[in-house]
Amino acid sequence: MKLLIVRHGDPDYERDSLTQKGWREAEYLAEMLSGIETKAYYVSPLGRAKDTASCTLKRVGKTAEECPWLREFAPRIRRPDVAGEKMIAWDWLPQDWLKEENFFCRHTWHDAQTMREGKVREEYDWVTQQFDRLLARHGYEREGEYYRAKKANNDTLVFFCHFGVECVLLSHLLHVSPMVLWHGVCAAPSSVTKLVTEERREGIANFRMLYFGSLAHLYKHGEEPSFAARFCECYDNKEERHD
Repeated sequence: MKLLIVRHGDPDYERDSLTQKGWREAEYLAEMLSGIETKAYYVSPLGRAKDTASCTLKRVGKTAEECPWLREFAPRIRRPDVAGEKMIAWDWLPQDWLKEENFFCRHTWHDAQTMREGKVREEYDWVTQQFDRLLARHGYEREGEYYRAKKANNDTLVFFCHFGVECVLLSHLLHVSPMVLWHGVCAAPSSVTKLVTEERREGIANFRMLYFGSLAHLYKHGEEPSFAARFCECYDNKEERHD
């Protein structure tokens, strides 16, 4: 089985939709995805993901199942450097999270006091459990650290969602701490990540990532990637986002 995890196009967060650039990205994405035979489509309930999906769904004449757990990863915490305001749980300054050894371990990343107060582990478990229930519907049941291939298949599933929750899904499939992914990789708007099962022994499947954050559909049309996923390369780059 193959999974395609798609981040929404360049966002207009105020309207929870897409910018003009984001709509172009969604159309280029749809051109690419419409050429892939797909078993099912799943989409976040948030507007920017639904708008991104709409271009592909219109092209292929299909609908997507809306999944509440595919929304952007929601917990909010009291970040060490911000007083009096709760922030998203997955955006920390490097000098704060890198000094916490527990954040590098997939078993202990959620043990920090601020994570416990924000009930981040509970949200993580809810997302991954719902994800596993969906995979079971398609023939792959989680059994400890791998999946039991009850009905092995070559189907493709497409998920339209958001960067934070994409890293949660990847951490679950690849057995790594989400903190490392949230801060160590960048999935630009409209990017596509592909995973595939490997069944080296009958009935035992594991997911392997073939590529992360592909923007081939943009490069084909000469469209520059959005900077929305990134922070300034140099602090003096005033035109680039700092926070």
